[in-house]
Amino acid sequence: MIQYGTSQSPRNQGDAQSNSGSQNLRIQAKNQPPAAKLKVPQKDLLVFFRQLSVILESGVALAQGMILIAENMTNAKLAFCVQSIAFRLNAGEELSTSLRQYPKVFEPIAIGLIEAGEAGGILEQVLDRIALLLEERAKIKGQIIGALVYPALVLLLSLSVSLGLLIFIVPRFKNMFDSMGAELPALTSFMLDLSNFVTSMTFAVGAPMTIVVGLYLFRGYYSSKKGRLIVDTNVLKIPLFGDLLLRSEMAGMCDTLSTLVNSGIPIVEGIDRCISASSNELIRQTLRQSILLVTQGQELNYSMGRSNVFPKLVISMIKIGEETGQLSFMLEKLAIFYKREVEATVSSLTKAMEPAVIFVVAGIVGTIVVSLYLPMFSLIQNMGS
Repeated sequence: MIQYGTSQSPRNQGDAQSNSGSQNLRIQAKNQPPAAKLKVPQKDLLVFFRQLSVILESGVALAQGMILIAENMTNAKLAFCVQSIAFRLNAGEELSTSLRQYPKVFEPIAIGLIEAGEAGGILEQVLDRIALLLEERAKIKGQIIGALVYPALVLLLSLSVSLGLLIFIVPRFKNMFDSMGAELPALTSFMLDLSNFVTSMTFAVGAPMTIVVGLYLFRGYYSSKKGRLIVDTNVLKIPLFGDLLLRSEMAGMCDTLSTLVNSGIPIVEGIDRCISASSNELIRQTLRQSILLVTQGQELNYSMGRSNVFPKLVISMIKIGEETGQLSFMLEKLAIFYKREVEATVSSLTKAMEPAVIFVVAGIVGTIVVSLYLPMFSLIQNMGS
């Protein structure tokens, strides 16, 4: 049985602590954004759920435990948030109700699991499971970012080197070529023209403006539902990267849905929670369509399989789970499988990208260097003949 209030104490002492706490909370609230807009890093939230689970297992009352956690937090925003929730708990609110006041901090998945934990008397286990979900999600996100950072940095470096050559080195060769009066090869002429363009005022002003306007237009297009759907659909079609993103989505969806179903949450509500956890609009739209079909009496595997968005393995395993009454178990196995697939794909992608990126960089820089020395080779040949 979870105790929501603080531990027993004399009434006058409790009132004094409550009044003092309320005053401190009001003072802190002046420096914090509104509850509906408050955001905190996922890593801090993960630690919070871990700590809260351990404190509840030790028998400390929920509100008192949250105050203890808040007092030792380094994140002032989350500390204020946790203190506010503790005061709500002392006023008689349930934890899930209090968490809804901070929609940018606590996701619907976490709130849904906590509701199930409160109803089933297993709040400690649920909190630990939420922390595990956040940890797995952060791990997958980190793996994807890690696979993209290296090639992005190398390409950025190659672009910087190329611009440096075109701005500072190529113009010096141009003066030398002009004094020679020799006919220049096509590649050299192109590189000199490119250097003139890069060093011109048109490029200096136009390039940044083009980037800013392009990003602004893309952001506007992507913020629309239709634009987001088109972009996210095409992203999943990108070779290698599309497969990686789809597998990461499947890992997160199956892991989340397995946890929700295993906690006693109805399948329709579980799918609805998965929608808010997905970052791809095509996946989100497919899940919305699946909810409509399930509410009309269709099986989950049929509802999710109609769109041909989800891999056949997912549909097959869900069908077996429905037929055997082991849906949560099958979803858990799918989550484990796709987590391993993400790790394997990231490893393969990293190994494939390293030589490819080096080849591209060498090709760009090498082309510039060769174009500068071609006239000299021609001049030496003419002198020899």
